[in-house]
Amino acid sequence: MTMLILSRKLNETIVIGDNIRVTLLEIDGDEVKLGVDTQHDDKVFKEELLEETRNTNKEALSSPTISFDLSKTHENS
Repeated sequence: MTMLILSRKLNETIVIGDNIRVTLLEIDGDEVKLGVDTQHDDKVFKEELLEETRNTNKEALSSPTISFDLSKTHENS
């Protein structure tokens, strides 16, 4: 994978493919706000949230599984 590094000024936009436009909306100290305009079915995620979800899923898969036989807890009527 190669990273393309671009400089943008306020309200300038980059276009990714045919469907994604990213606009620099605001700069406040070390924080920037980006606007992402895309088709309804395109998915946009914060990378850190994806990584957190992956880690949570890995932990869940490595946890022991507990199962219960609920048929033995009820008396037959």
